[in-house]
Amino acid sequence: MPRQQPAPEFPPQGLEKPGIEEAMDPHPHFEAPDYRAANKLEGKVALITGGDSGIGRSVATLFAREGACIALTYLEEEQQDAEAIRNYIQKTVGSNGGCDQVLLICGDVTDASFCQSAVEQTVSEYGHLDILVNNAAYQQHQDGIDDISEEQWDHTFKTNIYGYFHMVQAALKHMKEGANIINTGSITGLEGSGRLLDYSATKGAIHAFTKSLAQNLVDRKIRVNCVAPGPVWTPLNPAERSQEDVKDFGSGTPYGRPAQPEEIAPAYVYFASNADSSYVTGEVLTLLGGATRAG
Repeated sequence: MPRQQPAPEFPPQGLEKPGIEEAMDPHPHFEAPDYRAANKLEGKVALITGGDSGIGRSVATLFAREGACIALTYLEEEQQDAEAIRNYIQKTVGSNGGCDQVLLICGDVTDASFCQSAVEQTVSEYGHLDILVNNAAYQQHQDGIDDISEEQWDHTFKTNIYGYFHMVQAALKHMKEGANIINTGSITGLEGSGRLLDYSATKGAIHAFTKSLAQNLVDRKIRVNCVAPGPVWTPLNPAERSQEDVKDFGSGTPYGRPAQPEEIAPAYVYFASNADSSYVTGEVLTLLGGATRAG
């Protein structure tokens, strides 16, 4: 039987941005106990932005179980989450045949110099870089366009698309044939979202960036793909929503609930594994809990 996943109604969360996963109730499911690793990423090095919590935490876990050494970026306020996932991988994944090496890199992807530093730290620690997962994100609901300040607009774009751009520029200096880049998009980038104007715009940009970069790098044999989920139970969402919105989060999907990170992360393994997806580049994969319309 499939693992039972949490569904609305959700209790009050009391989170403040950026949100700490360890404080969520229920805790997001990231461990993927039914997943069976097959050494698909053995000897690889993966750098995951926003890897401390949410989708990034589950991706880090599955990549490590597949044999990859992990570097992950996180904000200073997320130190608790970053240490928690490092400890989990070292104690649980390493003892079960995966890679237990986790490099924590604290900083903000809105800063281009930090993006360069994160890549350099990863290569200095492990000697190479094979997989870049652009996953760090910022969102803030607003009722109308007049409610979005220029500061919010800038911060959303600098995190969600400038950060991706700067990470890619830095990473490509070290990536060789067979490497790949995986971006985190969103259904909002395909269908829009009336109260997430800036966030949706950046996610649409990420989808176009994915396809364009895939075309640009095809001769170098570096693949670029994107995972575009619907609602996922991560700190990003309850940290900026009202309790009324949180209570019913994800109830509008055909499944009647949000995805758990462990249900999204295997798609990243698929894109990262040359054994599984060597002929796949420039794709935007939607994971929507039963919905079949995406743009």
